[in-house]
Amino acid sequence: MDPKQRKNIHVGLKVAVVQKQDQPTGKVTEGIVMKLLTNSTVHPHGIKVMLESKIVGRVVSIIQD
Repeated sequence: MDPKQRKNIHVGLKVAVVQKQDQPTGKVTEGIVMKLLTNSTVHPHGIKVMLESKIVGRVVSIIQD
């Protein structure tokens, strides 16, 4: 599933995100989506979400369990 399309992201989904301060290094953080912050249907850098741990970042991949 494409993490750049909002329709593929939903609350409760396990994802990997890149936080703004980690964009230069590409360091990813895994977590469960608590809230979707991007309103557009597609975003070229990934959909911005808030994880249950309150971390905000753009989804770079969806983790299949």
